[in-house]
Amino acid sequence: MDVLAVLNLSDIAVYFSKLTMFPLFDLAYYIVSILYLKYEPGAVDVSRRNPIASWLCAMLYCFASYIMADVLLGESPLHYFNNTSHVLLASAVWYLIFYCPLNLFYKCVTFMPVKLALTAMKEVVRVRKISVGVIHAHHAYHHGWIIMALVGWAKGAGVALISNFEQLIRGVWKPETNEFLNMSFPTKASLLGAVIFTLQQARWLPISKNNVVFLFTIFMIVTKVFMTATHSHWSPFAPIEAFICPIVFRNTCVTSDDHDRVYSRDNTHSCSPCNLSPYTAKTKEELNEGTRKKKCKKTE
Repeated sequence: MDVLAVLNLSDIAVYFSKLTMFPLFDLAYYIVSILYLKYEPGAVDVSRRNPIASWLCAMLYCFASYIMADVLLGESPLHYFNNTSHVLLASAVWYLIFYCPLNLFYKCVTFMPVKLALTAMKEVVRVRKISVGVIHAHHAYHHGWIIMALVGWAKGAGVALISNFEQLIRGVWKPETNEFLNMSFPTKASLLGAVIFTLQQARWLPISKNNVVFLFTIFMIVTKVFMTATHSHWSPFAPIEAFICPIVFRNTCVTSDDHDRVYSRDNTHSCSPCNLSPYTAKTKEELNEGTRKKKCKKTE
């Protein structure tokens, strides 16, 4: 790409692609992932009552993307646990975050400058996982674009996509929090990244893989660091969705409150059997009881 050549970013992208993720970047990924677990309601209480369940949840937060990708590709979901060094590192992070005396480790990693740096490093790992997932699926399905995109999406947002299963381990069941119903920014961004990497892998994008990884990583780092620093849930996709949804999907992209309001209005006007009469339909037993009372009155 000419712009990358002028800015001399091609060499930076090649150097960036050679960075080793283990142990520093993977460590940052595990720290931020388990921090999100600790923020979940009841997670600290579960860690006190049942450490095994808490450890399993932590492993899902760290390795759900690999588990989902293996399941989609017909491989064993326990395959990644063969990497003992990664499991031990994630387990050490879990223990320090939940059980370190005086919460010292938690206080250190949640210090805002440190947390922003860890967040940026996590996004580096996320984009690398999306790219690797697309390539992995390409080896098994050379022309399966949808499969490549799905596997890359699972690699980038695995823990969010199986969040309901993780909730069951913690003894919580909230189907209304299904990620497919209300996608967060990382889930949407992972899907976008999976599509972009799939197009690049199919050679529909005139740009090298290293440059795509580098540019998309910059986008993810800037956006996620900004959202973390400002404690904002605003998504850069929101203006695009607000413009496209009314045109393409006829304004179906509404909030949950709007959905409830529309649903109640539709029920009020469309459920004619319930609204034709102010009286509810009587059951057979009630009709029989009314007939019996009338006969008793006539007899009296």
